[in-house]
Amino acid sequence: METIKTSTQVAEIELVYRPKIDVKKARKVSSSNCAYQIFKEVWGEDKIQFVESFKIILLNRGNRVLGVVEISRGGTAGTVVDPKLVFAAALKSNCQSVILGHNHPSGNLLPSVQDEGLTKRLVEAGKFLDMPVLDHIIVTSEGYYSFADEGKL
Repeated sequence: METIKTSTQVAEIELVYRPKIDVKKARKVSSSNCAYQIFKEVWGEDKIQFVESFKIILLNRGNRVLGVVEISRGGTAGTVVDPKLVFAAALKSNCQSVILGHNHPSGNLLPSVQDEGLTKRLVEAGKFLDMPVLDHIIVTSEGYYSFADEGKL
């Protein structure tokens, strides 16, 4: 009988965290309006009304911004969000909590049924990972909607 040899070589995976900012000088998010202002800055007025995108703000334990990541970009009526990508970015950044955000090019501030379902899924995933979702902001050029302010988290 012939013996089958298996490879003993495996890929080594190293997890490191190398922040390139002084976190003490980073902006602090203290309200939904503050999160909206950050999202509005990174979107830019020329893109808020163009296509729908989904981004996240990554926060440390003191609610200071570690970064903003675009998770997906879609068309004029929607975008597909993969929860694995949301939390892959969050875990890689070593953040402690996240704020979700997406724009409505139509200017409609009310969440859709899909928005509510996605928010619920991401909040549950965040609880499991001990990485809370603090808010989900719908961004338009005229204003915002906060799931947290409306008691929908």
